Amino acid sequence: MVTKTSGGVQSWVSPSGRFAFGFYPDDEGFSIGVWLIIGESRNIVWTANRDDPPVSGGSIQLTYGGLQWIPANAGSQGKFIFATSTQPASAAMMDTGNFVLYDIKKQVLLSTFASPTDTLLPGQNLVPGSQLFSSVSDTHHATGKYRLSNQLDGNLVMYPVDAVDPDSSYWNTGTYGNSYLLTVFLDPNGTLWMFDQNTAYTKVLFLTNQSSKASSDTDVYFRLTLDADGILRLYSHVFFGQGRAPVTETVWLQPSSDRCDVKGVCGPNSFCNVSSNGKSSCSCLPGFEFSYPNQSMQGCWRVRTGGCTGNTTDDIRLIATMVELKNTSWSDKSYAVPPPTTSIEACKDLCLSDCACEIARFDSYCSKQMLPMRYGKIVPGSNTTIFVKVYTYESRGSLRKKRYGPVAILISGAALAGFSLLVFFASIILCKHRLPLQYMRAPQQQHSEFDDESIVIRSYSYQDLELSTDGFAEELGMGAYGTVFKGVFTNGNKDIAVKRLERMAENGEREFQREVRAIAQTHHRNLVRLLGFCNEGMHRLLVYEYLPNGSLADLLFRSDAVPSWSNRVAIVLDVARGLQYLHEEIDGPIIHCDIKPENILIDSRGVAKIADFGLAKLLIGNQTQTFTGVRGTRGYLAPEWSKNTAITVKVDVYSYGVMLLETISCKKSMELKLAGDECNISEWAYEYVISGDLNKVAAGECVNEVELERMVRVGIWCTQDQPVTRPTMKSVVQMMEGSAEVRRPPPPASFSQSLVRSGSS
Repeated sequence: MVTKTSGGVQSWVSPSGRFAFGFYPDDEGFSIGVWLIIGESRNIVWTANRDDPPVSGGSIQLTYGGLQWIPANAGSQGKFIFATSTQPASAAMMDTGNFVLYDIKKQVLLSTFASPTDTLLPGQNLVPGSQLFSSVSDTHHATGKYRLSNQLDGNLVMYPVDAVDPDSSYWNTGTYGNSYLLTVFLDPNGTLWMFDQNTAYTKVLFLTNQSSKASSDTDVYFRLTLDADGILRLYSHVFFGQGRAPVTETVWLQPSSDRCDVKGVCGPNSFCNVSSNGKSSCSCLPGFEFSYPNQSMQGCWRVRTGGCTGNTTDDIRLIATMVELKNTSWSDKSYAVPPPTTSIEACKDLCLSDCACEIARFDSYCSKQMLPMRYGKIVPGSNTTIFVKVYTYESRGSLRKKRYGPVAILISGAALAGFSLLVFFASIILCKHRLPLQYMRAPQQQHSEFDDESIVIRSYSYQDLELSTDGFAEELGMGAYGTVFKGVFTNGNKDIAVKRLERMAENGEREFQREVRAIAQTHHRNLVRLLGFCNEGMHRLLVYEYLPNGSLADLLFRSDAVPSWSNRVAIVLDVARGLQYLHEEIDGPIIHCDIKPENILIDSRGVAKIADFGLAKLLIGNQTQTFTGVRGTRGYLAPEWSKNTAITVKVDVYSYGVMLLETISCKKSMELKLAGDECNISEWAYEYVISGDLNKVAAGECVNEVELERMVRVGIWCTQDQPVTRPTMKSVVQMMEGSAEVRRPPPPASFSQSLVRSGSS
């Protein structure tokens, strides 16, 4: 049996012509699955290897090991759709929608009915312990955000995909506690019910009335699907004779009230609201912004962080206030409950004075909450009020200004105006002796030079950059790709950072400029912004925004005081989001190849930004091939660098894991010892995981123990020896935010449980 995509999509159709198995278009290639044929469209009911990238074509063949996809390129490796230990003899696409593999005795080896994805068809069982997983969307059938679990306690429950606690469920059949093992079954007539194979117990979930639709010239097909929006729907598809178009209807759905009843519609720290037209939208808590401006359902992040130690400096004072939000409902994850006599005002004040408290929740009683807040939704008339701690920064100068009267302000204003005139004339004289670095503003904008849309990438002469840096006088740092110098835009007196590149790949001038412009078009709040470049003879330089607060390495290893826990959490989350963007949210993924604290810079607002992204490709060449030499820094290198194997984005995940554990502990990985021997930081942290002494991993005070355990586990998962075992950066972000479960990780490959901790580490 062979099914090919050669010029068009071919498939194996069931005898009735209603179902088909084969290739169907998906994103930029093809997926393999089963679908119900409705006119000219396909309704996908099962997908093979649904989380793998689409294939480019090829054929499907019965082989000794099972049913296998064979790529069109003979040099590429195929993959099994069904793998069997017995030689398959034949296969069939059934009128039920079941695709079956048989052995030589016509015994069923494997079938699609035995491994449902998001859909249950008539005659198909959802057995105890099995699940349906929603798709990402109606057109993208990878695993989505929700699951329907037929639990071993007899309860049929819907959850967000990564949730495990009962509080995260948003619908269930209430059939637990009777010691039944229940199977979910959909009858051909559309009745949905549950039964116990060992007793006479049954429970009807939906009883259909098919008489109004059934006639001699109609066929009715049913399907139960956990849709991408998290709602379980039972559909009927009525096919008429005489050329009439089929009719599709939803005959039953759960939950049935409104879209916001589905938990996880809106991400962490955001809440759901249903408008008058029935559409749902997400809003952030006060003091929060969407993590991804164009993806409002992915959750929100705090604009300004506070924490136990605060962010007060000589020039800036951090102020916390409590902002009220009424008529919302949230998952209650309180860590402290004051006495029941506590008033609403006292509840707010108790949270305001507690550095660990981020939310005060008041219903019939007061409770203190930590972030993230989850499963929020608008509930008109709710008795619940929450108070959100919102941070603002106030300049010490503004405080002094309040102490002086209007006469003093007028005098200082006049003096300032006179000084401005002097500066203006002095700048005219200076400009005659020094060439300005010009920049272009977007039309009708009044933003600073470093606003996201105000800079247009441009080319500078070497003389411009030499003058701007006073002959490359002030060195800011030296890295794997070159040396960085401080410079200045003379127009506006804005600081810049100029990187003089070394170890260049053998790119031509056009190729270099093309790659530089590609880097400049990569925009994200957690990436250092590229402003311009120089490509003149042997001189190749890049011009970046200047970030005044140094690097993460400065904060962790060169500071007199340990950075606050909240600041460290915010920084590693910033880095994770930046890497997720580089790996998963642009057309051509960018592998950084040198993630480490020295390459994480901090801006004036405390936001962390990744530096040097794109330089590995720009300076080294094609990232799709195996690199001939190691790129990166000792201590942060993934094991595959030393194995001469293909390098993927998972090398960045490994480096991020090392950096994450260093940020938690404020210790350098290469300086750790375990039982008197050198060890890496993952081994060191895992020893405390198995001993239960996780508090010894974190440096500083006021550490959130829930966040600590989550972050340590994420760090160990990221530093697993095999790339396939490491999570994607999207999963890392979800786990760090608390919106996904972090399972206990396996030990590092080199870890020995016989090792005993060294007290000196």
